[in-house]
Amino acid sequence: MAMYHNLEKNRQIGFDIKCGNHRGVILMKDYITNRVHELYWKEDINCAKTTLICLSELFEIAIEPQVICSAVGLHGAGGYRAQCGLVEGTLMFVGIYFHILGKTESEIVSACYDFASAFDKAFGSLRCLELRPAGFSENNPPHMCENLTLQSNRICISAYFRIIETLNSTSS
Repeated sequence: MAMYHNLEKNRQIGFDIKCGNHRGVILMKDYITNRVHELYWKEDINCAKTTLICLSELFEIAIEPQVICSAVGLHGAGGYRAQCGLVEGTLMFVGIYFHILGKTESEIVSACYDFASAFDKAFGSLRCLELRPAGFSENNPPHMCENLTLQSNRICISAYFRIIETLNSTSS
């Protein structure tokens, strides 16, 4: 999959961020919509892995295969319906990405807290138990959380810009 770059440089108001690559320009929301659908339906992977992959591609961060493998059971703690895999995948990415940016552990923890707070505010919970009340039964249609994944990734990208602005203003 092509990597997208210059997110900050091409940022526009709202979520209409243009991502450029060798194939042209695509709106980030369209990229996320297409990529999430592809990862769920063609590769049949869970929400945590999907989130981790989408964010790593958007921010051009290589993720080691072991890290992707470690997210295999993070869809509500292996279906136990504990913390949502969308939260867990994002928090994994935040830790990796902000470390690369040279942020301190304290700043990374703060960024994780800020994302969790934004997610909770947007969706009313961090737990699959509330976000996916039907659970993980064989009778459920596959990939019930696709729309929630799209919304979550959009919140993550928006929160990223707010967090970076806050960290940059406190570092100055």
